[in-house]
Amino acid sequence: MSDHSTSSPQILQASRFLHRWLLGDPLRQARLDQISGLSLSQTIFAEILQKDIAAGASLNKAMRQLRNLVICTLISRDLRGQADMHEVVTTISEFADFVVQQHLAALNLEMQALYGIPIGQDSGTEQAMIVLGMGKLGGYELNVSSDIDLIFCYAEDGDTQTSESSQRGLSNHEYFSRLGKKLIAAISEVTEDGFSFRVDMALRPNGASGPLVASFGMIEEYFLIQGREWERYAWVKARAMTGKADDIETLEKIITPFVYRRYLDYGSIDSLRSMHAQIRAEVVRQETKHPERSNNVKLGRGGIREVEFLAQVFQLIRGGRDLSLRDRSTRNTLNTLADKGILEHATVTKLLDSYAFLRNVEHRLQYLDDAQTHTFPARQEDQLLIAQMMNCASVDELLQQLTHHRQFVAEQFDAIFKEKANDAGDNSKDTLEASLSCNDQDELMKAHLISIGFADVSGAAQRLLATWQSARIQSLSEASRKKMLTLVNNALGLIARQGGNQLRTLNLLLDFLEAIVRRSAYLSLLIEYPHALARVVRMMEASDWAAKFLTRHPILLDELLDESSLHRRPDWAEARADLQAQLAQHQGDTERQMETLREFHHALQFRLLAQDLEGQLSVEHLADELSQLADLMVAATIQAVWETIASRHRPEPSFAVIAYGKLGGKELGYASDLDVIFLYDDEDQEAPANYAKLAQRFITWMTSHTPAGILFDIDIALRPDGASGLLVSSVPSFARYQEKSAWLWEHQALTRARFCAGNPTIGQKFEAIREEMLRKPRDTDALCNEVVSMRKKMHDAHVNRSALFDLKHDAGGMIDIEFIVQYLVLKHAHLHPQLTANIGNIALLKLCGELGLIDAELAQQTAIAYRRFRKLQHNIRLHGEDRARVEADSVAKESDFTKRLWASLFSRQA
Repeated sequence: MSDHSTSSPQILQASRFLHRWLLGDPLRQARLDQISGLSLSQTIFAEILQKDIAAGASLNKAMRQLRNLVICTLISRDLRGQADMHEVVTTISEFADFVVQQHLAALNLEMQALYGIPIGQDSGTEQAMIVLGMGKLGGYELNVSSDIDLIFCYAEDGDTQTSESSQRGLSNHEYFSRLGKKLIAAISEVTEDGFSFRVDMALRPNGASGPLVASFGMIEEYFLIQGREWERYAWVKARAMTGKADDIETLEKIITPFVYRRYLDYGSIDSLRSMHAQIRAEVVRQETKHPERSNNVKLGRGGIREVEFLAQVFQLIRGGRDLSLRDRSTRNTLNTLADKGILEHATVTKLLDSYAFLRNVEHRLQYLDDAQTHTFPARQEDQLLIAQMMNCASVDELLQQLTHHRQFVAEQFDAIFKEKANDAGDNSKDTLEASLSCNDQDELMKAHLISIGFADVSGAAQRLLATWQSARIQSLSEASRKKMLTLVNNALGLIARQGGNQLRTLNLLLDFLEAIVRRSAYLSLLIEYPHALARVVRMMEASDWAAKFLTRHPILLDELLDESSLHRRPDWAEARADLQAQLAQHQGDTERQMETLREFHHALQFRLLAQDLEGQLSVEHLADELSQLADLMVAATIQAVWETIASRHRPEPSFAVIAYGKLGGKELGYASDLDVIFLYDDEDQEAPANYAKLAQRFITWMTSHTPAGILFDIDIALRPDGASGLLVSSVPSFARYQEKSAWLWEHQALTRARFCAGNPTIGQKFEAIREEMLRKPRDTDALCNEVVSMRKKMHDAHVNRSALFDLKHDAGGMIDIEFIVQYLVLKHAHLHPQLTANIGNIALLKLCGELGLIDAELAQQTAIAYRRFRKLQHNIRLHGEDRARVEADSVAKESDFTKRLWASLFSRQA
C-alpha cells in the first residue's frame, strides 16, 4: 500500500452501507463517534443491548440495531487506520458468539416455560444445546459480512420434565429441533432493521437432508460410518459457543479421533487437493457464466482459501501427534508451523502478509454494500472506491499488489499440493501394470525389468509377482492398489539406477511396502515426496538393519521430508526441551507418554542413522551421539516416571542412574542394551520404597512393548551383589560394597562407568567413589592372574568354530583390547590419576603409551586396530548380522598388534 493517509473522514464515504446507515437517523453519527474510539468487546455489546431493551426495543430489534452499529464501527475504525485486520475479525467473531448466546438463552427460557426442562435419560441431568461455530467463526477469523456456519447438538436423548400438568412434554430431540429453528429465525430473519447474521447449517451431519440437531450418539455413529474426508477438514474449526463444560469436553473426545489420526496422515494432501480442485472448478464455471465475477479473492487462484488449505493440511497430517497444531486459527497455525521448522519463518511471514492483504481487500469489498461478496467489482467506480479504501493511488496499483500476493500464495500452495505424477513415469507404470495382470506375466515382467536396467531379472520378477498376487495386496481397495503400483514403478527405476545388490534392495523394499500397505497415508507420503522414496531406496541398499528399523517404525518416514533437518546435528538442549514439552502435553496418560518417548527416540536415532549411511559420522562420533541420546531418554523417563508415584515424598527424586558397559564408555550402537545401576541419597523413611518403585517402573517404561516398540533392553546385573542384590542402593552402601565386597571384575567394569542421569550431586559422589576404587594400589601378580582368568572364561564361553575371525571374541580382538585397557588402569591409576578419566579405550591406550607404561608404537597400532575393528563390526551389524566375523587375512595385521601387546603384559600367565 502507499503511504496515503486514511485519517480523513472522507474515506468513510467509500462505504455506501455506512453512508446509508448514517443517513437513516441523524442520531447515529453521534453514537458512532462515541464508540468508534473504542475497541469493542462483549462487555460493550451487553451494555448497549441492555440500554436499547430498557428503552423498549425487543431483543430481536435491539440486536439487529446493535449489529449495524458494530459493523459501522468496525468500518470506521478500519478505514481510519484505528483497527487492523486482527481486530476486525476478532470483534465480529466475538459479536457472533454474543448474538448466539443471548438469543439462545432467551429462547431456551421460553421453551422451558412451554415444554419443561430437557433431561438426559442416562444421567438424569438437565441437557443444554451446544452451538458449534464452524469455519472462520470457529477460528475467530470471521469476515464482517459473513454468514455463520453453525451445527446444533446435545449430549443425551431423553424427554423434557414438566412441572405443570398443562405443559406438554417433548423428546429432547424435538425440543432442541424447535429451539434450533427458533434460534435461526431470531438471528437471520430480515426485518426493517435488517438481520443479525445469515445462518448456514449445511455442515451438519448429512447436510440439508440430515436432522437439524444431533445427539452425541448420532454424531459419533455418523463419524464412524459416513463421515467423509472433507468433513474432517471442516471439523478442524469446530468450536463450542454454548453448552456445559463437561458436555463440551465429551464432544471434543468424539470429534478428535475423527479429525486427527494417530499416525502421520499424508493422505490428507490428496484429499484436500481433490476438494480444492472441485472448488476451483466451480469458481471457473461461475466465472465462465459471469465474467464480471472473475476476480474472487477468496476462492480464486492464490486466494484466501489456499492460505487456509496450506495451514490445515499440516494440521490434518500432524495434528494427531502434535497437539499444538490443533489451533482453529489459520494465523496461529501458520506461526506454529514456522516455530516447529515445518515451514520457513520467512515464508510464513510473507504468507501472513498476503493473508492480511487478501482479508483486507475482502472486507473492503463487503464494506461497499454489506454484501457477502469476495469478488472484485466489475464497475470502474466501485473499483476506485476499493482502491481508495486500500490506500492505493489507483486501481492499477491495487491490482498489481493483489496479483503479487496471489502469485506468492499460489506458489506456496503448488509446492505442497501440486500433482507429483509425471508423464514420463506413466508409460513405465502402464507396462508394469500389464506385466502384473496379463497371462504371460513372467516373460513380460522380465522384459520390463531388463528394459529399465535390472540385472537379476528372474529373482526380481518372481518376487514382484509373488507380492502382487499375495492376499494382502489383493484384498486392498482399488485406490490403494493403484498407489502401490505407482510406488513400485517409481522404486524400480531408482533401484535399477542405484546399482549394488538390486534384488536384496528390492526384497527389503517390498517387505517394507507390504508392512505399510494398509496405511494408505504412508503410500501417499512416498508418492507426494519422491525424494523421500529415493532416500528410502538408498537406505535399504546401504543397510539391512536400517530397512528393518524403518519397516518396524514407518512413522519415521516423516523424518525423510526435510533434507536440511535430516543432515543437521542434534541440538541436545533443544531436543531436551522439545521432549519435555511433548511429555507435558500428555501428563497423566502413561500409555501416550511411553509412545512419545519411543517415537522421539526413534526419530533422532533415525536422523543419526541417515547421517551415518551418508558417511557423515565416524563410528566414534556416532557412538557419542547415540550415547547422548540414551542419556536424554533415561533422564526424561526418570522425570516422567517419578510423576506417576503417588507416594513420592519430594518434588525431584534424589536418585541417579549410573551407566556401565557400552553406554558407560560412550560406545553405544543402534541396538545396544543399557547396563545400569540405581543409586539414591535420601534419609527420608519413604525413600527406599519410593526409589525401588521408581527403578522398577523405569525398567517397565523402557522395556515394555508398545505399538512403537521398546526404548531399550535394560541389564541391571552389575548392581551390588548382582541378581541377589537390592534393585537400588544408597550411596553409602554402594561405597561400602565397592570397598569391602566387590570382585575384581566389578572394578574392571568401573573403568567404563559414569553418571548418566538424575541428581548431579549423586553423580559427583559416585565419581569420587569410582576414582577412589580405581586408584587403590593392587598386587600386580594377583591382578594379572585374575584378568587372564576372567578373559579365558569369556573366551571359552564364545568358541568360534568357523574359519572366520570373530572381531569381538577371538584372541587379538576387541575384548582383548578392552581387558588390556582395564588392566592398565587398575595397575597404574594409583600413580597416574589421569587414567581414571572415562575417555574411551583408544584415548586411554595412547595415554598409556605416552606415559611409558607400554610401548608407545604398539599402543598407537593397537588403538588403530581397535578403531578398525569397531568400524568393521558396525558395518556388519548395519547389514543385519548378529556375529561380527570377517576373513582372518583381512585383519591379520591388526590382530597381530593386539596379540603382541597382550603377550607383553600377560605372557607369564599365558
